[in-house]
Amino acid sequence: MDKAAVDKALEHISRQIIQQHKGIDNLGLVGIRTKGRYLAQLIASRIKQHQGVELPVGTIDTSLYRDDVSVTPNRPILCTTQVPFAVADKKVILVDDVLYTGRTIRAALDALMDLGRSRAIELAVLIDRGHRELPIKADYVGCEIPTTVDETIKLIIDEGLKHYKVVKLKDPTAKKW
Repeated sequence: MDKAAVDKALEHISRQIIQQHKGIDNLGLVGIRTKGRYLAQLIASRIKQHQGVELPVGTIDTSLYRDDVSVTPNRPILCTTQVPFAVADKKVILVDDVLYTGRTIRAALDALMDLGRSRAIELAVLIDRGHRELPIKADYVGCEIPTTVDETIKLIIDEGLKHYKVVKLKDPTAKKW
């Protein structure tokens, strides 16, 4: 996906969110570190263009909540969770770049719940590539890209949010079950 295709997918997600919520009252976006935070900012800016309201945007780090921490040879690199709004009694949309097995989303749900009890939690992903290991489904999907287990989908994005694209790569280290 080139930048234009990613923009189209983000616009689709933004319009779905606006339509689903009949406005954006009591809504906040939380991007999953690393690339989900950039996507959350891009979605928030599109919603602001359409609704004239700036949504609060936060970032959540799932490093300590992952179920593979004990099998990872290196210690997780801890980043800061920054959610500048109270999640208690707020509708929160988790944002991530690629939905694959569902394990990152499970970790993000655990991390988010440690911050308070939200009224509702929804999930927005740029790409759903299938191969779920957990019963997790996105509420908002930019596009679906079928893959094999030895392929990887990567969002390449700069911190200035000016240049981005999605690439599909062969992953020689992928586990073949």
